[in-house]
Order: sequence, then structure tokens, then C-alpha cells
Amino acid sequence: MLVVSKFRVFSTFVICLLGLTFALPSLVNQKTYNKLPGFLQHTVNLGLELRGGSHIQLEVDIKSVEKEHQESIVDEARKQLRKQNIRYNKIMVQQKDNSSIIFISLKNSEDASEAQKILSKIEKELEITVNGTEINAVISESFLENFSKRIVGESIEVIRRRIDESGTKEPTILRQGIDRIIVQLPGVEDPAEIKKLLGKTALLTFHGVDEEMESIPVREGAKVNLPSKPGVMYLPEERTKGLTVYVPIKKQISLTGKSLVDAQMNVDPQTGMPCVSIKFDSIEGTRKIAELSSKYLHKQFAMVLDGKVLSAPVFQAVLNNGSAQITGTFTMEEATDLALLLRAGSLPAPLNVVEERSVGPSLGADSIADGKNATIFAFVLVSLFMILSYGKFGAFSVVSLFCNIMLLFACLTLLGATLTLPGIAGIALTIGMAVDSNVLIYERIREEIRLGIKSSLAIAQGYKMAMMTIIDSNLTTLVGSIVLYEFGSGPIRGFAVTLALGTVISLFTTFSLTKSIIALWLRKRQNKEIII
Repeated sequence: MLVVSKFRVFSTFVICLLGLTFALPSLVNQKTYNKLPGFLQHTVNLGLELRGGSHIQLEVDIKSVEKEHQESIVDEARKQLRKQNIRYNKIMVQQKDNSSIIFISLKNSEDASEAQKILSKIEKELEITVNGTEINAVISESFLENFSKRIVGESIEVIRRRIDESGTKEPTILRQGIDRIIVQLPGVEDPAEIKKLLGKTALLTFHGVDEEMESIPVREGAKVNLPSKPGVMYLPEERTKGLTVYVPIKKQISLTGKSLVDAQMNVDPQTGMPCVSIKFDSIEGTRKIAELSSKYLHKQFAMVLDGKVLSAPVFQAVLNNGSAQITGTFTMEEATDLALLLRAGSLPAPLNVVEERSVGPSLGADSIADGKNATIFAFVLVSLFMILSYGKFGAFSVVSLFCNIMLLFACLTLLGATLTLPGIAGIALTIGMAVDSNVLIYERIREEIRLGIKSSLAIAQGYKMAMMTIIDSNLTTLVGSIVLYEFGSGPIRGFAVTLALGTVISLFTTFSLTKSIIALWLRKRQNKEIII
């Protein structure tokens, strides 16, 4: 006889009741939703194609970062060659056969071996060839591949932090190919601000100002000839609208924004203008800013963001507490955006917008309506089939199927998963799969009854004999959904999530819920013969 413990029956019905409770907010209208208690005001997150929003495809400019890395190797090699008194005609990064190489032309071939050692110490991943006085160095392919993965990975993390800081909810950020990133923003109809936010590299650096050279003010539209000096570059600082001052700053970077731990929009108490208060980490950053403020005390020190001087203040005191203030001609909005960018961190490489499109909410509403209709249609047809084929047992399966759908929506809500259009297809597929296990059990019970076994024993035997077959088939489906989630992206992952959850839940409803309902029904029958 089919035996199910009272605890199992009770816990099964409690789980189903909780599932129905947490699924309810996703199924009611807005008016009813607003009346629900706070802990229930959570619904299934809708994907881009259902809710409407923006889709942006970005390309990470890895080549520019590779070039910067090579330039840094060249700068360091130049210093080391001079230090070792090795004379050279030329040292540069040059293009050759669609790739960049580091080229060194020495005056004496005897110095080639020492120059090769210097390059190897600067960068271990260089493939160096020597031909007389000429040295060619190329960064290895394995290093470039890992370098690209790291740059794209860091870019994704910075993008995620920036979007989270902006308040946009449920973004989908995925890597595509070697150097592409997909950003989907449900509910964001105008992506202009987000695109503007993502496009900024936000690389903050601190430089000393060359006191021997003067700053040059330039009116808008006027031509300017900037003087040159080794180790010094002129960068623009916008003082007022129409007036830009070119400040002579030292190329050497004294400190970077990577040591920042916080940045907040504030108001300068002296001028009443918006500013950004920054704070460095308690160890390295605080020590460096203290050393620099001591070194440049009563001297100008420039803060540079993405190639433009934010401000070039004079250090009036030594900054021992690791805090500083960025002032400039900011509006409140500009200061807030700058603080957000600095908190989120700088992008390791520039981003280029390759594709941009918007999905209207009306299209999403149509998709939701079609998905609902398809799910209801599948539920009704499957329910009719089960009731016509198996009578009361089929009705038990229909109750179990309803609970299966409710539990699926509850899990999606509690996990914060995003429901996509393929995810709705996964729900429809789950409906068919959920009763498939019951069909196997019921057919096995019929076989046992045909062999002359008493119906109550046949039911218990049916569950026992069909169990391994059901588990095996569901496990293969679960493995398939895991593979889809691991190697898929976007909508494919949405389908994989609903399929995996539906598979696990169907096992629970088959061997706990349906089994409990049948066990309770059998007790009331009191060993009467059963027709299935």
C-alpha cells in the first residue's frame, strides 16, 4: 500500500502554499499589487523583450591598451638604455604586417645582448629577435590573449558598477566574442545618458605642474601654438565658457585614481560651487597623497581626468588624512556624474558603441500577452488529456501541475531571475514535462493491475518501479539546461533557467504532492478497488 508520512504531507502542502503566496504578486494587477504587504511586493523581473528598454553593443578598444602597454615598455627601455650608457639611433613602436612591434636601432652591435636582457627584464612575455644593430620585440600571442580577456573582464565589472550606481535595475551585461559586450537595460527607453556614462574612461591621474613654463589661456575659436619640452605636455582646463587654459603638466604620473575608495558630490564652503570630495585608501593612497602634498606644498598640482585638467590647485597644507577635494566649473549634475564615475572605477580601455536599439513597451506587452495565451492554452490541453486519459488520477495531476507553475513563478521571484520570451517557452515546455512523469507512473500502475496485483499495491509498485526512469530522464534534461546556461547568453540563459527550475520542481510535485494527494484519497477509499 502507498504510505506517505504525515510530516511529508504537511511539509508538502506548506511548501505549495508558500509558493502560491510568493507567486501571487506576479499574477495580479497593479491595483491589487499595491494593496499587498511590503514583503510580498516583489515580482518576476521581465527581460528586455517583455518589458521594453534599450540594447547596446559595445566594442572594447583593446588595441589602444596594447599600444599603451608597448609605449610604457619603450619609455622604460629608453631610461634603462641611457642608464647603462647604451647608445641607440631609434627606439619606437612601429606597425609591421598589421601588428605592432617594438623596434630598437643601436649604434653598436656589441650592445645588442645587453639591450636584449634589459627588454626581457621589463617584460618577460616579449619574443625578441636580434639582427646586428636592430632589435625587434613582439608581445607573445598567449600574453595578448590573456591580456584581452582581462581587459574585457575588467570592463564588464566597471560597466556593472556604473550601471548599478546610476540606479538602473535588472541590467543584463554579457561578453560576446573576443572584444564585444552586450548591455541590456529593461525599462530604459532613452539610453543616451547611460551610453554617455559608459563611454567615459574616467581615468583620474595626478601630475605635478612645470613651474618653468607658463599656462596659456585661449579663447574659443582662437589658434594656439603650444611650446614643447621633453617630459611636459599641455592639457586643457576649462575655466569659464569660451575660455580654455592649457596647463603645462609633467608626463610622469604621480598617483592614479585606483587608490580611491570613495567620491561624493559636495559643495565648496568657500565658493558655494559644486565640487567632488575624494578619499584614498588607508594605506598606500593616504601615504602617497601625503608625500605628494608635502613635495608640492605651495605649488600647483594637476588633477587630470581623461586627458583634461579638472583643476590645478595649490597645496596649502600636507594632506595626512587621505582626503582631498576636486574643484572646477562643475554644475551639480556634472559633479554628481563625476563622483559616480570615480566611485565605479576607471575603464581599462575605451568603449565604442557598435549597435544600439530600443524595444518599445507595447511590443513587450504583446509578447507577454502571447506568452500568457500560449501557457494557458498548453495548460488547458494537457489538463484535458490527463483527465480524459486517467480520470481522477488525471485530475490529481492537474492540481499538481497548477502548483508546479506557481512554485516556478515563486522561485523566479525569490531568486531575482529575469523572465525572457524564451523563458516563457521554457514554462510551456515544463507544463508538458511535469505530467510526463505522472504518465509513466500511471501506465506502470495499469500494467501492475493487468497482472492481477491488488490496486492499492499496484499504485505503490508503480511509483517504485517508475522512479529511476523518471529521475534518469529528468537528470538528462537538467544537464542539458546547465550546459545551455553555461555556454549560452541572454535569452538562451532565460530558457535554461526556467527549464532547470521546472525540471526540479516537477520531481517535487510528482513524488511529493501528487503522491500525497493519492495517499490521502486511498485512505478514504478504505481498500476499495480502483479504476485507472
